[in-house]
Amino acid sequence: MINKNYDLLGEQLAESGLEMNIDPIIGGAIIGGTTKIIGGLLGSKQASDSNKQAEKIYKEQKKAAEEVADKTNEYNKRVFKVDKQNYINNRAFERETLTRKWKYDTEIKDYQFLQAVKQYGKSVENTNDRLTYNSIAAMQASEAENNALNDLRVEDAFSRQGMLVDQLQSTGRAALGQAGNSRTKALQSSIAALGRNSAIMDASLSSSVEQTQRNLQQIGMQRYAADLQAKASMMIQPQQLPDIPLPMQAPERIFIEPMEVLPQAIQAPIRQSTSAPIVSGLIEGAGQIGMGIANNTANNYQSPFPQIGSTGGSFGGTNLGIGSSSGFNLNANYGGF
Repeated sequence: MINKNYDLLGEQLAESGLEMNIDPIIGGAIIGGTTKIIGGLLGSKQASDSNKQAEKIYKEQKKAAEEVADKTNEYNKRVFKVDKQNYINNRAFERETLTRKWKYDTEIKDYQFLQAVKQYGKSVENTNDRLTYNSIAAMQASEAENNALNDLRVEDAFSRQGMLVDQLQSTGRAALGQAGNSRTKALQSSIAALGRNSAIMDASLSSSVEQTQRNLQQIGMQRYAADLQAKASMMIQPQQLPDIPLPMQAPERIFIEPMEVLPQAIQAPIRQSTSAPIVSGLIEGAGQIGMGIANNTANNYQSPFPQIGSTGGSFGGTNLGIGSSSGFNLNANYGGF
């Protein structure tokens, strides 16, 4: 509990051996003024401490913002570098894949063409074999027809010889038989029979020859049809396909480096004035001390003039203010007679 009536200045003067007889009003004014001055000094120190704390917090926040910006920029650069490298790796893999596929497709195309050439060669071989077979078959059929015709001709010749022998025998028997008209008729009848039989044999042989010719023509037509069918079934000669175009890739990407992140703006602290409390304390303290001195002087002064003034109430009632705007007031009261 602070004793308001404690005379700090008197105690200090008593301890220092400089104790003086000071009026209580002036002493109180001095103590109050000193308190104001000390309060101003304390306010200045508090303002200085507050400024230092605010400056410390400001620097810490600014440093933290710079660290966040640095880490963000570093991370963005790493992400940009990794993305770019991934793109390069993927593009190289794509190029290798396209090249391998192009080589594989080219090999498949060449293989398919080689197989087609082999199949075409086999088809040509089969067609030639079929044509050869048709030719041999036609030759054998023609030969068989010609042999049959020759056999018919040989048989006809033997038949004619046998018929001639029979005619001669009949003529001889007729000549040895009856005489006169009967013998002549017998000879004529025998000759007529020979001519009739010869004519029949000629007609039969001629018909056989014509039939053989028709058969040979039919064999030729059949061979021609078989050859056409064999040629129609033959494969078309294969042709090499155009070369497969070389693989192409899309245009390369254009990379834009990430924009640098700036530190977050930190509001600078508003500094408190450290001199204002001192000046204010000095002014208020000096004013209070001056006011105490003035009041004490006014109370002890007896004016020789009568009371005058409409507001003072007595002659000589005058208020003198000095430094009212700065807080330092000097009031002098002049009492009347």
